[in-house]
Amino acid sequence: MGHPIMFDDDDPYLERLRAIALAFPAAEEVISHGRPHFRVKKVFAVYGSGTKGPAETRLRYDHGLVVLPEDGERLALEQDPRFFLPAYLGPSGWVGIDLAAGGRAGPERVDWAEVAELLDGSYRQVAGARLVARLDVEGSPAARART
Repeated sequence: MGHPIMFDDDDPYLERLRAIALAFPAAEEVISHGRPHFRVKKVFAVYGSGTKGPAETRLRYDHGLVVLPEDGERLALEQDPRFFLPAYLGPSGWVGIDLAAGGRAGPERVDWAEVAELLDGSYRQVAGARLVARLDVEGSPAARART
């Protein structure tokens, strides 16, 4: 028995995220554990997550983005209140950001250039030298998001 689907395909946050994530070379979307995962050979981003712990303290982030930041950025991200340590992936260096800011922000209030930067850093951690070189030649979606 597979995991239940835990997202809406017409979610406006996911729609914007897909446009950025799938613009990376060789990126594809797969559904795993009921959530969209963006990958090349390895996963570089997951849409939706939660924290680990007892039911009374566990938090669910339906509009969360989970990425693998560069080593030098992780500590700063963990200190930013918008970020959380995701269940299962947190101990391996991954962090999550609540795009909906606890339900207080719609997709139009998300800093999509920042999201693109987070995706870029995570992509570079897992993509492999050839794909990173291709990204550098073709230009990153993060660079396009800043303009």
